[in-house]
Amino acid sequence: MRRPIAYITAAWSGDNRADTQLAAGYCRAVYEAGFSPVCPMLYLPLFLNDAIPEEHKSGIDICRDMLRRSHVLVVCGSKASEDVKNDIATAQRLNITATTLDGILTVKRQGQTEAQQ
Repeated sequence: MRRPIAYITAAWSGDNRADTQLAAGYCRAVYEAGFSPVCPMLYLPLFLNDAIPEEHKSGIDICRDMLRRSHVLVVCGSKASEDVKNDIATAQRLNITATTLDGILTVKRQGQTEAQQ
């Protein structure tokens, strides 16, 4: 079965180690909910230097391209940074459904019996 692509966004702290752990956890939860998670936070810092303006812009362009190819935008965490707000606005312009991780997990639980939960 083909899984819909879910773009993962969150208000990242700037601490690569902590952000990577959070992103991996978000991706796992989204995967278990039946989606193929895509999270630029997990790999862009491996080869792009955000302190270099050209590479910073390239990172934004790569993220926007991945969002365009996604079926749903999943907003994770409890805060909304400017990057998260931009992702939401881009998804709205492209008619891509935006939801929260809690929303996806709630919907997933609706289809399960009490024994499965």
